[in-house]
Amino acid sequence: MTHIVVFGSVQMELVTHAERAPDPGQAVSGREFHAVPGGSGGRQAVAAVRAGAAVSVAGAVGTDAYGERLRAGLVREGVDVDLLRTVPGPSGTAQVTVDAAGSSTVVAVPGANAALTVATPGDVALIGTGDALLLSSGTPLSGVTSAALAARERGVRTVLAPSRADPLPDALLAAAGLLVVDEDGAAALTGRHEPYRSVRALLELVPEAVVTLGAAGCLWAARGGEPMVVPAPEAAAVDTTGAGDAFAGALAVALCEGRPTARALEWASAAAALSVARPGAAASLPYRSEIDAACPAVAS
Repeated sequence: MTHIVVFGSVQMELVTHAERAPDPGQAVSGREFHAVPGGSGGRQAVAAVRAGAAVSVAGAVGTDAYGERLRAGLVREGVDVDLLRTVPGPSGTAQVTVDAAGSSTVVAVPGANAALTVATPGDVALIGTGDALLLSSGTPLSGVTSAALAARERGVRTVLAPSRADPLPDALLAAAGLLVVDEDGAAALTGRHEPYRSVRALLELVPEAVVTLGAAGCLWAARGGEPMVVPAPEAAAVDTTGAGDAFAGALAVALCEGRPTARALEWASAAAALSVARPGAAASLPYRSEIDAACPAVAS
């Protein structure tokens, strides 16, 4: 079985569904509220394990009640949490508002995730056992960079899927194998807003890149080749919060299983489409059988 290591944020998502997000200084009525385990690292871990991989997570939770719930939630999913450390203080949280169109706004408080400033010797040893390392940007970038460097030194494939459109350190980009970003993230890194131009510019930073295009699918490119568009299945958006993590987790699994790039991207796009079509972030992440059913031409 493919072994995926995730180094990233684990946090409690405080999710409110409302007709629309409030404007500054305004209050609106919400339809429902849920507190659910998440964080980019946590969601990527659940996405990959549901897609059929053995998954280990290196991260941090706090000494509060959320920390216990976060750990227990990952264990229930079958994720190895031996290197999910507990640090004094609160766990990470995120206040998420999902509107009627399925779009979301997020305010994240790092909490225990701020402790991940460097990959520990234990983290490094774990990374060396993996077929791939999944990374996001919900923790200090110094730690993300050290994990990526450890993977490169050990010949482990790295999939970097930043959760925000923020600048990334040169050292992190140099160590990344595959970068997965949305259109905003690609524009933030390259200054170019047209997807074909931005993905070509990304190849000056990383050897391989994917720009996700929402309902239009994704655009892939690698050095020495021509860009390729892979369409996504149609889906009525209910909640887009976990789509990027569903895509990254499924893509890492498919690539490590040796599927051709185009087929792996189709399978990952199907996973993302399934995710956006139902509510919840971690709860919406699809299982392998569901992805196979949605993408029969690629099913293993």
